[in-house]
Amino acid sequence: MNFLSTRGHTAPTPIDAALAAGLAADGGLYVPESIPLLTQPLAARSLAETAHTVLAPYFAQSALRGRLGELCAQAFSFDAPLRALSPPDSWLLELFHGPTAAFKDYAARFLAAALAGLRAADAPDTTIVVATSGDTGAAVAAAFHRRPGFRVLILYPDGRVSPRQAHGLGCWGDNVQALRVDGDFDACQRLAKQALSDEALRAQVPLSSANSISLGRLLPQAAYYAHAAAQYYAGHGEPLNFIVPTGNLGNACAALVAKRMGAPVGELRLATNANDTLPRYFAGADYAAQPTRATLANAMDVGAPSNFERLRHWHRDDAELRAAIQAEGVDDAAIVDTIRAAPSRYGIVPCPHTATGLRALETLRAQGDERPWAVAATAHPSKFDSIVEPLVGHAVEPPPALAASLARPASAEPIAADYALLRERLLADAVAAAL
Repeated sequence: MNFLSTRGHTAPTPIDAALAAGLAADGGLYVPESIPLLTQPLAARSLAETAHTVLAPYFAQSALRGRLGELCAQAFSFDAPLRALSPPDSWLLELFHGPTAAFKDYAARFLAAALAGLRAADAPDTTIVVATSGDTGAAVAAAFHRRPGFRVLILYPDGRVSPRQAHGLGCWGDNVQALRVDGDFDACQRLAKQALSDEALRAQVPLSSANSISLGRLLPQAAYYAHAAAQYYAGHGEPLNFIVPTGNLGNACAALVAKRMGAPVGELRLATNANDTLPRYFAGADYAAQPTRATLANAMDVGAPSNFERLRHWHRDDAELRAAIQAEGVDDAAIVDTIRAAPSRYGIVPCPHTATGLRALETLRAQGDERPWAVAATAHPSKFDSIVEPLVGHAVEPPPALAASLARPASAEPIAADYALLRERLLADAVAAAL
């Protein structure tokens, strides 16, 4: 199987080259030339085994083919439990049990192991350039920390992530550096894409991406949707519908991949915050990126979601795409109300991002929808203690791995949202590493 660019101006590319590149040469995002159907049952499998089954068709011609099971076992070593909520047929897919307490841990760990497995022993170091709105950077940092042959440069919007998220981005040291950008996430994303598209720079500095634009992030994330849907179907005999809180659309695209592969995934709904580029589009407006607004659900503060290119690629036209997916915007006032009510209503404390999904679930129930719905719980609420704890009236303890990272010192360097400065920094780092 080869992989194509969403923009159609890059030759079909094998999986290993697409993983290493991150972004297609024409600036587009890689997608499979076709989405294969699952040929093996999933219900009795562990999450790691499901991941192996889901990923195997894409890696059939990869140098990693013989090690794929091992890579999946390493990356999916913690579960993604499906937790029952009330009212009946309401569920929470808990994706925050990894080392940085966010759903991005699964794919970041897989991508790091895959790129390490593809790296020649005498190859120069590769710099992973990652833009983050809060959680991606920490997951990537943890996955690549002290991994030989790789450096990580994290770009995050200064003042627009939670204090604990900022600490989790700057607490690594060694081969991981964090830059706090004077701008929003979209500015960080533009800088990362400019670097990855700069052929002259890449001739001097080997670069790759760990954002959701990377196939190594997209494909592994399909595994936990396929797994949860298969487990639910085995016990209930019907597909499970999913509500996915989303900003850059990577997690949502992964759910769509799982569905198109034949996993028993039903309807998909998107929950956004007040950044309403997607709700506007799915309500019938022309697609138009919007200026980013800062919200309580900061990891979803995206006005120009990169993965929209993938959604459009996979549908014939806007009408087909709008028929396949719906989206609801949830403002800060609704996020506050949902978090405050969640302990008595659901028996849980959600993070602000998960709260947008719960609010979308409440909308469906109010409309009389009684089908089974699972909300993707994207991060542990303790990462947003300054928001969550005053609303629920008690402390929310961080899980052990997150607590350990919070105990380490952290620092990040300021930088303007200026590509010339970032380019100069990347070149200087490469020269320093070669000395």
